[in-house]
Amino acid sequence: MIIVSNLDVQFGKRVLFQDVNMKFTPGNCYGIIGANGAGKSTFLHVLSGDLDPTRGSVTMGSGERLSVLSQDHFAFDEYTVLNTVLMGHSTLWNVMSEKDALYAKEDFSDADGIRASELEEKFAELNGWNAESDAASLLSGLGISEEHHNMLMRDMSGKQKVRVLLARALFGQPDNLLLDEPTNDLDLDTVSWLENYLSEFEHTVLVVSHDRHFLDSVCTHTVDIDFSRLQMYAGNYSFWYESSQLALRQMQQQNKKAEEKKKELEEFIRRFSANVAKSKQTTSRKKMIEKLNIEEIQPSSRRYPGILFMPNREPGNQILEVKGLTKAVEGKVLFKDLNFNVEKGDKIVFLSRDPRAMTAFFQIINGEEKPDAGTYQWGQTITTTYLPLDNSKYFNSDYDLVEWLTQFSPDTNEVFLKGFLGRMLFNGDELMKKVSVLSGGEKMRCMISRMMLTNANCIILDTPTNHLDLESIQAFNNTLQAFKGNILFSSHDHEFIQTVANRMIELTPNGIIDKMMDYDDYIIDPMVAEMKMKIYK
Repeated sequence: MIIVSNLDVQFGKRVLFQDVNMKFTPGNCYGIIGANGAGKSTFLHVLSGDLDPTRGSVTMGSGERLSVLSQDHFAFDEYTVLNTVLMGHSTLWNVMSEKDALYAKEDFSDADGIRASELEEKFAELNGWNAESDAASLLSGLGISEEHHNMLMRDMSGKQKVRVLLARALFGQPDNLLLDEPTNDLDLDTVSWLENYLSEFEHTVLVVSHDRHFLDSVCTHTVDIDFSRLQMYAGNYSFWYESSQLALRQMQQQNKKAEEKKKELEEFIRRFSANVAKSKQTTSRKKMIEKLNIEEIQPSSRRYPGILFMPNREPGNQILEVKGLTKAVEGKVLFKDLNFNVEKGDKIVFLSRDPRAMTAFFQIINGEEKPDAGTYQWGQTITTTYLPLDNSKYFNSDYDLVEWLTQFSPDTNEVFLKGFLGRMLFNGDELMKKVSVLSGGEKMRCMISRMMLTNANCIILDTPTNHLDLESIQAFNNTLQAFKGNILFSSHDHEFIQTVANRMIELTPNGIIDKMMDYDDYIIDPMVAEMKMKIYK
């Protein structure tokens, strides 16, 4: 349990939030949401004790242990992977270290024996005999194979370190768990494992994430940082988003009577409750909807970018034909002998156990790389626009935002360009920023602007939600659902895949799995599972 009392956080004249009074209780998972810069990570830093508040206090239950997902990827470079995880339970680790030091002494005294006995008793109380196997199980669940468990952290890749640090935070069933972007650099299977793990977690969890499906799957409550205040809602992210949009529409409908508004809100809660009860989401077992109160629902101050793709022409019947396409990197086959046609209306997500496969495929069909074998042919009516995984080459200049966008716009009128950038939430002095100093999210919004200007009828996206905030992801997601052309994309965002794609193509070194179905059905389909067993053996 975590209790926050009269909390204020202020930097100079800027107030992040004030008068925060909240209790976070065991058995619940709280999703912390807010616009970029609202103070989500800062709030977690205050709860962890890494940052002192301007005013107020944070307390935990007596004797409770707090665990935090470390963001320092180099802090444990001198330790083995397994020991890094074990160190996540500092009390147990200290007992183990002192016990080992005692038994290593050459002049082991009677006093040492008494102390060793005390440590052994404490070790047993802390379930120390199962510690290594529990740590190994966590690592394996997060995709770190046993052969890596005794390697030094400095020899692990950045993505592997992220998983080890996550295992470290989860180890030992902490009473209070703080997770800041825990799904970053995790593949879809590992995110699913983490969702299942947290859904069964019996203690208190607070999590910041841009992954909507993850938030929906694990969160019983949503804490929204808005208007310099924190407001807690019973329900997951989808409930918060839909209800806040409804409240905003109602606020804009000034002539609607209060009684009509109340009935509309009650009907919304009834429908949402029914959908959750029938869903596969783990939050349904928490009966979160029973606590909903229509007075809680308020419009949000969030600003959503105006993302809209308008094709200049309708695509014909021939979109893309792929024949015998093969590609290997550094001696490893990414995909071999790909044969398929993209049909009109297809919105295809490309999947692979090796993310390099999707990037290589997209680079090939965009003419940036050559295949080792095979051909591809675009239809004559098709115009494409491409969002690459690595966009760094587009921002190696001293251009400001308007100058940068001018390169890609048929209309170079400054008023038009500023208005266009304004739709993407760039205003005022921001327009004068040099593109070389933009954040990852700002660069992504620039790249999306560039794509919109092409008016293409086929959109190609390599992991498009990277670096985007929830508002941009939601806006991007909504417009792709309505898009009338073709979409070829890859993503680690479950909700993005589920709501956009109508066809799955999984690239493997031994061919493809090609299915017309949605993602939720694909991951549980027994025929697909059987095909994977054969194709990956």
